[in-house]
Amino acid sequence: MAANNRRMSGKKGAQVGSGGQRRRGLEGKGPTPPAEMRKGHAKQRVAQAKARRAQGRTTQRRGGRSASELVVGRNPVVEALREGVPASTLYVQQFIDNDERVREALQLAAERGGINLMEAPRPELDRMTNGLNHQGLVLQVPPYEYAHPEDLVAAAHDEGQDPLIVALDGVTDPRNLGAVVRSVSAFGGHGVVVPERRAAGMTAGAWKTSAGTAARTPVARATNLTRALEAYKKAGVVVVGLAADGEAELGDLEALDGPVVIVVGSEGKGLSRLVGETCDVRVRIPMPGGAESLNAGVAAGIVLYEAARRRS
Repeated sequence: MAANNRRMSGKKGAQVGSGGQRRRGLEGKGPTPPAEMRKGHAKQRVAQAKARRAQGRTTQRRGGRSASELVVGRNPVVEALREGVPASTLYVQQFIDNDERVREALQLAAERGGINLMEAPRPELDRMTNGLNHQGLVLQVPPYEYAHPEDLVAAAHDEGQDPLIVALDGVTDPRNLGAVVRSVSAFGGHGVVVPERRAAGMTAGAWKTSAGTAARTPVARATNLTRALEAYKKAGVVVVGLAADGEAELGDLEALDGPVVIVVGSEGKGLSRLVGETCDVRVRIPMPGGAESLNAGVAAGIVLYEAARRRS
């Protein structure tokens, strides 16, 4: 009866051996990893949150990129190549009439290196330029990599210098931006800040006016200029606004000796209300000739010269 019960039972008999499973189970698995590396551990979650926050800060510090730009026409293309405007591709119309400007454009592009030469039919160039009179030559300017406003202060401190920065408020002419970049470079400044909206950006026109100095003078883009200026003030930088009715005169301004950001408004409207209220001091440039205002590039150059003179 007992034998019959054993046959009816679904249980298997004892195994001869474990195949080493018990021995392997007793073996050590190496040193215990730190808590930050253990999956599901509270300290790992904290470390991951810190990493996400750090990545978020890095993303926010980027000044962003502009859109690519097309320089259209034989003279503008040749001038852009002569002035060293960054370029990625030179488009040349098929069966183009080969004159001096076309030959110079091709030669300059070849000498510069790194510029792709592309031949394209006229309808394709018409489509790319929205029907503009391209004359068979189109130059593609790559997006400009803007710095972050905080990077300009950091660069000055890295050089052991007090920051000397120019911020533009409502300046919409790229040539004025290029002129300011050129002056900042000439007088030892550390960069230019422009607002993200309703302001001139680093276009081919700005590059040309800067006469090549844009390659070594950073331009930062601020999402909100007022907040960027407030951040500068917290970092110990004095914010000086240029205004025709400023309470201080340029020659008496001691703030230029130290860390300073010079804010220049548009020629017609000057500083906007919020930006003007954010400035630590508003300064005027004496003009015995009686002119009501100065071009933004000229005004910035005068103040930068005075700052450089005091620092030398």
